Amino acid sequence: MADKRKALLNFVFLITVFSLTMYFVFRGEDINEILAVVRQADGRYLLLGIVCVVLFIIGESVIIFYMMRSLGAKVRMGHCALYSFVGFFFSCITPSATGGQPMQIYYMKKDKLPIPVSTLVLMIVTITYKAVLVFIGVLICIFGRGFLNEHLGEYMWVFYLGLALNIFCVALMLVLVFAPGLAKWIMVKGLKIIEHFHIVKAKKSRLEKLERSMDQYHETAAFWASHKRIILNVFVITLVQRIILFTVTYWVYRAMGFHTYGIFTVTVLQSVISIAVDMLPLPGGMGISESLYMVMFVPVFGSVLLPSMLLSRGIAYYGQMLISAVMTCVAHLVIGRKVPKEKEGKVSC
Repeated sequence: MADKRKALLNFVFLITVFSLTMYFVFRGEDINEILAVVRQADGRYLLLGIVCVVLFIIGESVIIFYMMRSLGAKVRMGHCALYSFVGFFFSCITPSATGGQPMQIYYMKKDKLPIPVSTLVLMIVTITYKAVLVFIGVLICIFGRGFLNEHLGEYMWVFYLGLALNIFCVALMLVLVFAPGLAKWIMVKGLKIIEHFHIVKAKKSRLEKLERSMDQYHETAAFWASHKRIILNVFVITLVQRIILFTVTYWVYRAMGFHTYGIFTVTVLQSVISIAVDMLPLPGGMGISESLYMVMFVPVFGSVLLPSMLLSRGIAYYGQMLISAVMTCVAHLVIGRKVPKEKEGKVSC
């Protein structure tokens, strides 16, 4: 019952944020005129944008498959792809993308994959995913300060806030990984303090669960120390994966017949938005992403700024959510299905 209530609240929150975003974005605009511009866009470039979204999702499945096999787990590439679609769908519809990994673990469990292995893999995926954003953000800060000032202006603080939150998140996860004893002590002490002040009710089971979760970080540290090459490969794949998604706005730019700005400039602008909104407690950064887009891409799209935003966000976020929703339904039908006896023992890849 609690899970159903939480799912309902997430759905209501998503619809509310979406409705408010649409209202403030399109308030006072001629919808027919915007749609007319959208219809004139070159479908070939828009298709490239959709392909980039699919490649972005598949990129994570490659990482999951690679790491699972490195850990000796028998897993199918097709099922790894479904885990990724499930993860991105629930990340898209929950605040701060908190719903993705629990659902991935649920489907991995249905595939009879060991939960400790699944947790370890997804933990490394999360750390690397955030670390890549920090890496890109720091490079932009070092080499593109003037570029940021030109396109963000008085909204520079939003980018710096987003980058700082990502750095804090990565630093915290690394402390949990490489100093598990200290992290465990801090977390246990923190739990006892909030229980002492009756913020939450004291429960022995909660403490035991916390201690077990801290032990998982110790396993992550051990893997990290003994598989440095694998971690480096995962980082590189994740970097490529994220850049592919950031190029969607460039393909929209080309679809609308523009050529002045190169793929590098447009991709960097989109990466700045992603870094700024990644840690905000909104599904897909909804609302703030659109607001930053309308500020940063003024010199790029000019009079067709709003139609371009509709296409860019429509493909990169709403398109991603729709594709992932369809594939999540497929995952629900396929994963955990009993394999006929004559097919048992065969390794599928």
